[in-house]
Amino acid sequence: MRVINQRIFDTSPDLILVVDRQGRFIRVSPSAMAILGYHPDELVGHIATPLVHPEDLDSTRNEMRLARRGRVTRNFECRYVHKDGRVVTLNWTGVWSEPEQQHFFIGRDITALKETQQALENSERSFHYVFENSPLPMWVYERASLRFLAANHAATSTYGYTSDEFLAMRIGDIRPSEEIGRMTRSAVEAVAYMQTSGWRHRTKDGRILDVDIYSHDLNFDGKSARMVVAIDVTARKTAEAQLAQAQKMEAVGNLTGGMAHDFNNLLGVIIGNLDLLRDRQTGDPEAGELTGEALDAAMRGADLTQRLLAFARRQPLQPERTDLNRLVSGIGNLLKRTLGEQIGITLQLGAKVWPVVVDPAQLESSLTNLATNARDAMPKGGDLTIATSNRHLDADYASQYAEVAPGDYAMIEVTDTGTGIPPEIAGHIFEPFYTTKEQGRGTGLGLSMVFGFMKQSGGHINLYSEVGIGTTFRLYLPRAAGAAEITAAAPAEPLARGVGETVLAVEDNASLRRVVVRQLGELGYRVIEAEDAQTALRVLESEPVDLLFTDIVMPGGSSGYDLAHAAQLRWPDLKVVLTSGFPEIKTNGNGAAPNLRLLSKPYRRDDLARAIREVLEA
Repeated sequence: MRVINQRIFDTSPDLILVVDRQGRFIRVSPSAMAILGYHPDELVGHIATPLVHPEDLDSTRNEMRLARRGRVTRNFECRYVHKDGRVVTLNWTGVWSEPEQQHFFIGRDITALKETQQALENSERSFHYVFENSPLPMWVYERASLRFLAANHAATSTYGYTSDEFLAMRIGDIRPSEEIGRMTRSAVEAVAYMQTSGWRHRTKDGRILDVDIYSHDLNFDGKSARMVVAIDVTARKTAEAQLAQAQKMEAVGNLTGGMAHDFNNLLGVIIGNLDLLRDRQTGDPEAGELTGEALDAAMRGADLTQRLLAFARRQPLQPERTDLNRLVSGIGNLLKRTLGEQIGITLQLGAKVWPVVVDPAQLESSLTNLATNARDAMPKGGDLTIATSNRHLDADYASQYAEVAPGDYAMIEVTDTGTGIPPEIAGHIFEPFYTTKEQGRGTGLGLSMVFGFMKQSGGHINLYSEVGIGTTFRLYLPRAAGAAEITAAAPAEPLARGVGETVLAVEDNASLRRVVVRQLGELGYRVIEAEDAQTALRVLESEPVDLLFTDIVMPGGSSGYDLAHAAQLRWPDLKVVLTSGFPEIKTNGNGAAPNLRLLSKPYRRDDLARAIREVLEA
């Protein structure tokens, strides 16, 4: 999980560590050279214990234990020993990622700050020396007037003001207007020593910095004053925000993926029984119509679960080398019929657009979703433009987005002239079930499906919108090596019934197992059923089986993967069809032989028949 952007990792002045459960360094940022004197390669694979000051070992180990239990590390200080022997004090922020089984830590070198505090305790002479030579921005202001009395070289360098300009200003002059009141109250009411975070400062050129503030009362040239040390944490805040967003989307993805799995099992029972019921109807047109409507509704439910799986990045994809110009041209006519006459559609196809490796059906579905959203944003009509082009995303662009790697991308741009998306809404549009449409219009899953599909395809989606002007979505897909090759879809094999082959059906859901057994029986197969892997292995020991049809997710600690692997080790010619409603599937996982097939839940009887025949006849 690339929760911290590579550019931030490479250029951060803070020490960034990725640590495994045993405390070994997995990744170390280049800043280790400046902070600890060690090249990252000297630290990767080792533990932190030899680097930690002996007096801080117990507190550090305790913090690591708490972090593994889920507590977020904030402002934890410990001392490290530099390669040259001197002591370095670091302030840590970190989090434990359970899916990755890794710690992510960001450590700021506060040695200079500690020396400053120590100097204040020792003597005024030491203070002036440290004040002028500190690498951290420092200033002194008068408490009565809030005017600056002094600013060190680091302050003038960081904020862009000269010393004379600082002395002509008040402390509120470096604050954004919305926070001046908070700054003034804090400055007047502050206690003798204070450490606060969450401040924002404005530089002379208008840049906004996130800063932590350390301040202390002192007597300065006979005036009641306060000294301030400001630490720029802008890069750190960016990294923490990326980490929090990645964790949020990961948690939502896990939730939606699990929900889709259970819902697919329910839909499997409904669809399977409706298929069987339809075949038993004898000339009752009303019953046939009702059954068809129920099947249509169930299949729409299956489509919703596929969108959830797309957001969770667990849908099974069939990527192939694709010509984006040909794909966009092909979908243009479909969109004209779908969007209606009020929407003008323009295709702007770039020259020699690079090929990509992507699931073309899912990409077409994503473009349809974007076009449909554009139509809804233009209730009185408007223009929709779909353009293709080549783009190189450089390191500066990649630094803004945690998931983007610099490189060549083919881009599809979808632009409408609609109502636009307000900034307060733009940050939520990719979340599942989030929608601004009135009740009954949309599920809130269209854009989340596009988001998940792009991430699962190694791509990136970017939004630009202005209220009252329109919206542009840009879809970036990594450039594929070599010339474009369009792979034609293989013609569908005709359905064929069984000729008495024995199928072992393994499914822990009793209702779904009954449906599957009945469907397979009516397709001409001899069916044996089992509720778990242990029962299935006993059946395989006792009688010959031509094909194993098994659910992947089962109770008891043994999955369908485990069962297929164990069975094919003993009976190498055994054919296998795996099925799951939670299809983050690699059909050669866990060492299983390649002569198997995945069938995603919920499936129709025709899908089941086709999958069984394809594997048996392979």
